[in-house]
Amino acid sequence: MKMNKIIEQLTQLNKNTMMEWMGVEYLETGEGYLKVRMPVDHRTWQPDGILHGGANLALAETVAGIGSAMLVDLERYDVRGAQISANHTGTISSGWVYAEGHIIHRGKNTHVWNVDMKNEKGKLLSTCRMTNFIVSKK
Repeated sequence: MKMNKIIEQLTQLNKNTMMEWMGVEYLETGEGYLKVRMPVDHRTWQPDGILHGGANLALAETVAGIGSAMLVDLERYDVRGAQISANHTGTISSGWVYAEGHIIHRGKNTHVWNVDMKNEKGKLLSTCRMTNFIVSKK
């Protein structure tokens, strides 16, 4: 029941954002883990009708950013993206892309995440590495 409540809260964060426009849905969460999905359609295509690499990056940054936010006290800290890199290894033109993020470094001032995007059959489409700064609120 607790995960359903967290998923509801995360979904509310999407209201009036790029993530809502892109159709991002939160699926699972745990300590240092987040899984989401995004439709592959006119909102996430390149002009030639395939999944846009930038949509994958936006999805990965969301997973890593929300993942870090769930690990810190948001009354005291903000999470800010510092660096992201990706290798695109495949593409699709319809269906869903699933992103799974795992924290691989949880420091006091930085978090590093690995986020893999796969199609519905589990084929890797993109892998991303994201670093977040954890900064004190002023």
